[in-house]
Amino acid sequence: MRIAILSRNRALYSTRRLIEAIEKRGHRAVVLDHLKCDIVIEQDRPSIIYHGDEVKDVAAVIPRIGASVTFYGAAVVRQFEMMNVPTVIESQALVRSRDKLRSLQILATSNVGMPKTVFTNYSKEVAKIIDSVGGAPLIVKLLEGTQGYGVVLAPTKKAAESMIEAFHSMKARVIVQEFISEAKGADIRAFVVGNRVVGAMKRQGKEGEFRSNLHQGGSGVLIKLSKEEKEVALTAAKAMNLNIAGVDMLQSKRGPLILEVNSSPGLEGIEKATQKDIAVEIVKFAESLIEKSNNRSNSRRRRIKSDA
Repeated sequence: MRIAILSRNRALYSTRRLIEAIEKRGHRAVVLDHLKCDIVIEQDRPSIIYHGDEVKDVAAVIPRIGASVTFYGAAVVRQFEMMNVPTVIESQALVRSRDKLRSLQILATSNVGMPKTVFTNYSKEVAKIIDSVGGAPLIVKLLEGTQGYGVVLAPTKKAAESMIEAFHSMKARVIVQEFISEAKGADIRAFVVGNRVVGAMKRQGKEGEFRSNLHQGGSGVLIKLSKEEKEVALTAAKAMNLNIAGVDMLQSKRGPLILEVNSSPGLEGIEKATQKDIAVEIVKFAESLIEKSNNRSNSRRRRIKSDA
């Protein structure tokens, strides 16, 4: 079977590992740059043109869509869905996960713990915003930030007021979030595939750094999740309707607190920390979607034949 990976660079670690896993499972890997896919919209015959040729005989799709190209990447995934090609991440779930505010609203109604968070439309009531998340220190995050960029720690109320007012003056949309001091600059990344947590690591920020992201110099080590942490990770991924997800959470006095659910989690950190073949788990899940799709198609054909 041909399994397509939507990726802009086949040399990236995650893309390379997926290619290896697909071939290991006896399939053929096809890497498509989603920004070079032309979407053909035609009644009853949706299709995709890539480098002048129509994309055919793809059994499943594994999207690796960067945040900066979510709009077009999601459109390509949606086109595959219209072509009845199973995709491990659904287009609507991808779009929803990239809207930080919407994601937080969904998670807040899903019975998972979260840090107190405030979003406003450039409100001048900055002092009240700070008080509503428990005061300083607190976290200020750009809504468009990724990989730890656009995330700052305000150690005092005065510093927090200055930061928020500066962002507002630049018309930059931010969320203000409670600082969980007992986390001590560490968080947990739980990697969810289907209805299972297939790996987890604890990410620790480098000395003097509150951000634990690996892109910010943090380090990842294997961790065994508690039953509650597993349940929270699975609940969060399900709430976002994501079959593949990196669920980031903090360990706090009141239990695990969800920070974010990532729809395109990298494989390098989690595989090195856990020594597990996460890429193969993703391919196995793609195979299960292919099987379900084939069963549905066979069922439809049997119904049509019996009706005739």
